[in-house]
Formats: sequence, structure tokens, C-alpha cells
Amino acid sequence: MSIRTFAAIDVGSYELTIKIFEFSGKDSMREIDRVSKRLDLGSDTYAMGKISNEKMDELCRTLKDFSDIMKAYKVDHYRAYGTSAIREMENTIIVQDQIAQRTGIKVETLSNSEQRFMDYKSVASKGESFRKIIEERTAILDIGGGSIQLSLFDNDTLVSTQNVRLGVLRIQDYLNRFSVKSTQMEDVIWEMAMARLDTYEKLYLKDREIQNLIIVDDYLSPWAVKKSGGDSAKAMLDAKDFDTIFEVLRSQNPVQIAAAMDIPQERVPLVFISAVLIKCIAELMGVKLIWAPGVTLCDGIAYEYAEKIKMFRGEHDFEEDIIACAFNISKRYMVSRKRSETLENITTTIFDSIRRVHGLGRRERLYLRLAAILHDCGKYISLVNTGETSYQIIMGTEIIGLSHQEREIVANVVRFNHSRFVYDVQFIGSLEREAFLVVAKLTAILRLASCLDRSHKQKLKGLKAALKDGKLVLTVDTQEDIILEKGFVEVNAEFFQEVFSVEPVLKQRKIF
Repeated sequence: MSIRTFAAIDVGSYELTIKIFEFSGKDSMREIDRVSKRLDLGSDTYAMGKISNEKMDELCRTLKDFSDIMKAYKVDHYRAYGTSAIREMENTIIVQDQIAQRTGIKVETLSNSEQRFMDYKSVASKGESFRKIIEERTAILDIGGGSIQLSLFDNDTLVSTQNVRLGVLRIQDYLNRFSVKSTQMEDVIWEMAMARLDTYEKLYLKDREIQNLIIVDDYLSPWAVKKSGGDSAKAMLDAKDFDTIFEVLRSQNPVQIAAAMDIPQERVPLVFISAVLIKCIAELMGVKLIWAPGVTLCDGIAYEYAEKIKMFRGEHDFEEDIIACAFNISKRYMVSRKRSETLENITTTIFDSIRRVHGLGRRERLYLRLAAILHDCGKYISLVNTGETSYQIIMGTEIIGLSHQEREIVANVVRFNHSRFVYDVQFIGSLEREAFLVVAKLTAILRLASCLDRSHKQKLKGLKAALKDGKLVLTVDTQEDIILEKGFVEVNAEFFQEVFSVEPVLKQRKIF
């Protein structure tokens, strides 16, 4: 069995990290080296929108060192990602080009939903420990430099995820600007957090009891794992244990804390901010157990790469998490669950039956499922301009695991299901030619599916689809009157035929 060496690079808000991994077989992923360099990019970005020339030079020097490390390990492949500090720069493209020219490393930018999804996968890489803890109601608190992400699990399923701008570096910037004294820090952080979390509690927690809280951060988690002897599975604290640790952070000075935790003194304020956020959220949710597995974005990057090359097959179905989140969004906007499930079933039946015609893959099938689930969300705002309002809702709502362009594909498919298809690529946003074609193909399928359930009465259960002699024959066994569905299929067949050169035909086989 061949051994592959992979490098994951995280250009973070507070530090740069490279991890070298070795893949030696199925489900075998081993970290063999890790190097980190403190570089506070976030403070510049969040305050000014750009980083200084000095930090740009240091960034490139560090990445050049990382390039040398990769050569020394004879790395087969690498992925380098920038998070919020890069993402929120005014001149992101220029910075990426400078890095590529000066270091040879291509740094891609992760959207927030992609970044948090990878962090989530990094926790899932802990295998049995992760699977066991999410059997109960669990939340993941992912603390970054610019924001936090709160994800809720119920019975092994991700039911909601929300981003809140309460990142550690962002809070530190406010504390510095407001000249907050050390004795005031805890109260000020708490007030800032609760001002944002009050609405979150009303919308997503309500009477929901959360038993466990999983922490993903670069501040407290590494220390928790170190304290447990390097075993991440044992880095668990009950609420009482955490209160004891928090009391130490609250009562000791930075020099004492730095010595006790074996961290640089300048890192102590960030650890304290992270600890206050954890305490605030743990009390808000009433959690009993806190797990800090010490995972980082680099672990998630490696996990995803291993999945793509089919050297790692986790038991958790991440695609179903994305679907579960979409159903929760549709519920918020009063979309009929039964209608969504019917459309999802019809669209995937059609998609699977014409694979050799559309040439799309599993990822595009996921977009189609999401569009079917969210097909009518805009009716919550307008019964007339449903397409446009649906588009705005989807573009304004984060769907974990989707990039900005992927969310734009889904939003446009839903929009054009309700309105005239626009052939001007520029009108539908920043989509490239390939993405535009995906929108056209998925729109044609969703429109046809909508015609097949035009009455919203789910008449066509057990629909079968087959491609025969240039026609898509849709056969249904039912005693119901389907004259409405037949009429709409005939009226709307033109666009489907234009996109696929296939004529849809609905046939009824009555059951007696």
C-alpha cells in the first residue's frame, strides 16, 4: 500500500500553522509534524481592512519556510486556506497573488460556512468519541478570531448552525479601543456576548436542553489536551471543573497564567476572552459536559482531502447534515415539509434517470435536493415575487458546507423555478460558465418536478422515469385525476427540451 504525505496550511487570524500528515491506508491518518508561527493578521484586517507591508513581508517569509518544510517531507499534495483575516480584506485577490508570486503557495479563501464545516469535520475525525457524544443533545462552539459558530445536534443530526460576530481578536480590538481595564474585561465581554446571544437563544434554544458542549478553538483547547496527557478523548470537563479553571484565570495575573499554562504571556488575554465566551454559552445552554478535543482547521483540511482521494471513509454522513440544515431553514419560513419531500423525491428520480444526458455528479445532485427543499421559502415574504424573495433569503442565509458560489447556484435555481429564466450570466451574479450551465440544468429539472406536483396533493407517489428514444417517459400508477399535472407538463416542457434535447412525457397507468 502506497504512503501519501499531505500538508495542511492554515493562514489564520492570529497564527500560521502547517501540519504534515501521512496516509498509509484506508482510514489511517497520522499527524507527523506541526509548525506554528504567531502572526496577528486579524487585528489589522478587522480595524483597517488591510494588513501592513511589514506583516505582508512576514507572512510571505513564513509561508516560504512552510514551502521548505514541504520539500523536506517530500509532500505529495497540499492545501492552504485563509480564513476571516484574509476573507475580510479589501484587497484579498492582490494579497493572494503576492503570496503565490513570492512563495509559490496558492492560498485559497474559505467562506465562513466552508471553514466551519472543515472545523466540524476535524471534530468528526476523532471517531468514536465524536459519535458517542453527539448521540445526546450537543452543541459545537467554534471560536475564531473574527466570529464564533454555534452548531446544534439532536439525535446524531446537525439541526442548526449560526455565525455570530464575537471572535476573540475582534473582541480584543474593541477592548483596546475602549480602554477597558483588566478588572472590567469579564463584565464587558459578557455584556457584548449576551447582546448578540439573546436573539439566538429565542430563535434556536427556546426550551431545548443541551447536555454537551464541544469546543473548537486555538486558545483553551490545546492546553486542555496537554493537561489530559495528550489524549484528546480525555480532554473532558464537567461544568464544575470548568468553573474551577475559570476562577484561576479570573484571579491570577497574566505572568502566573502564562507560566501555569505554558503559553506566551501575550496570548493570555485571548485565552481569557475565549474562556469567558465558553462560560457564557455553557451557562446559557445549561450544559453538563465540556469537551475540548484540541482539533484545528488543519485536521479538517486533511480529513476532507483524505475523503476526496478515498483513503478515509468516516461513518458520519455530512451530506445529510447539510440537508437537515436546509429543512430547518425551510421550517423557519413555513415551507410545507410534505411538499418539499415530494419535490426532493421527484427531482432526484428525474436527475438519476437522465445522468447520461446532463453529465452532472453527486455534488450537483445535492444542490438540486437543497433547491427542492427551499423551493417556496420566499412565499413567507411575498406570494407574488416568490422567486426574488426566495433568492434573497437563500443568499442571506448561511448553509454550512456550501461555498458562496454553491449557495448562489441553489438560490438561482429556486429563483428561476418561479420566474422567467435569464440567459445573461452577469444578471445572475458572479457565476462562471460551468456554474451557469448547472443552474440551467437544475432549474429545468426542478420546474418539471414542480409541474408534477402542481396541485400540492402529492398525487404522483411511486413515479418512475426512464429515458427512451429521446423522450423522458414519466410513468405513474394512480387512480387520481392528473389532468392538471399533464397540462402543466405540456405547457412547461419547452425549457426542459431546450436544455436537454429530451421531451418529457407523462403517462398514467390506472390501478383498478
